[in-house]
Amino acid sequence: MSNLAYDAPVDGGDTSQQDIAAMQALRPVPRISIQAFCETEGVASPVRLAGDDRRMAKAHLKVHMGGIATAIEFYQSAPTPNLILLESRSEPKQLLEQLAHLSEYCDPSSKVVVIGHYNDVGLYRELIRSGISEYVIAPVSMTDIVSVVSSIFVDPEAEPIGRSIAFIGAKGGVGSSTIAHNVAWAMSSLFKSEVVVADLDLAFGTANINFDQDPAQGIAEAVFSPERVDEVYLDRLLAQCAEHLSLLAAPSTLERVYDFDPDAFSQLIDTAQRSAPLLVLDVPHIWSGWSKSILVKADEVVITATPELANLRNTKNMVDMLKRLRPNDPPPRLVINQAGVPKRPEIGPTDFSEPLGITPMAVIQFEPLLFGNAANNGRMLGEMDAKSPIVGIIDEIAHVLTGRSEIKIKKKAGLGSLLGKLSRNKK
Repeated sequence: MSNLAYDAPVDGGDTSQQDIAAMQALRPVPRISIQAFCETEGVASPVRLAGDDRRMAKAHLKVHMGGIATAIEFYQSAPTPNLILLESRSEPKQLLEQLAHLSEYCDPSSKVVVIGHYNDVGLYRELIRSGISEYVIAPVSMTDIVSVVSSIFVDPEAEPIGRSIAFIGAKGGVGSSTIAHNVAWAMSSLFKSEVVVADLDLAFGTANINFDQDPAQGIAEAVFSPERVDEVYLDRLLAQCAEHLSLLAAPSTLERVYDFDPDAFSQLIDTAQRSAPLLVLDVPHIWSGWSKSILVKADEVVITATPELANLRNTKNMVDMLKRLRPNDPPPRLVINQAGVPKRPEIGPTDFSEPLGITPMAVIQFEPLLFGNAANNGRMLGEMDAKSPIVGIIDEIAHVLTGRSEIKIKKKAGLGSLLGKLSRNKK
């Protein structure tokens, strides 16, 4: 048996599974300026990697080679940032003298973290007493850097930020939106937890139909007036679909063109995550600056695909790209939908998933009667037939995505020559 938690290798770095788990628990760092002064490449490299992590997306990080002496020279003619990271190989007495000299040029509001090479409790106590925010002993990892920055600038007393889960289809029409909406409904009904669904397909979104809602306002008002978005304004835009489920509906009209900047949804998503513990993002099948930004920043990404060759190609492209863009996160989840269509040749789950290096979170059989009746009546699958095996699978997905359990699936042997087919099709 193979558990469905991420058992595939993560490309793009040496981040361990333990580090990935630690990173998942960290909250995003606010919009701050950070300057690092490093004496060795062994420290500079993880600092640079930390700056590329999605949790540090709002922070502005600059890495300088050279230790405290370089920082002293630099700040004689430049203002100090919110945070200064200093690597020093100096012995404790010299280190304290250098820091005292540096303090003459530092703004009192600037935080300082020292990365040293001496494991000395007395030194640590003296540094903290003198106002240093933290003393970290080299060698350090990228996770160490993000963790220490987060510990300084994220208020532990602040309200917890909700978890964002982005659903996207490998092609149009694979049922990604249907899966997203039903998983959101399952989360809200099973766990009695507040869930917000955001339909990001402003032109053709179906969440309002699937939930049988016709709100006068929705996500368009928030996206086109981001300066107005706060918890109070967002609450006015939400349509109540169930006791613990709210919807930011898409207008689903073609009255205007929906071209957005890469960060167009950032304010809305940040506000929604402060308003509810679970945020389900229904992302349309497009590749643009804003859709890419949403997928990169989401806590979890779920790709829905049907078992066909074009879906496999698109899924592999998306998985490979997201592994590169999110090197410190687990790979995307995979849902294979519409399996077992009569008389349709299709790729088996093992042959589909093996080239991707990830195990499907779920394989959902083709059930046109159940899905069709639910869609035409504006109801969720669980409302139509609570005892259906497919509803059971949806419930399991909800458990996994909220960290309540892991699905276990048997791995079958064998691999078709699918990548060969892909390469032949390109010729």
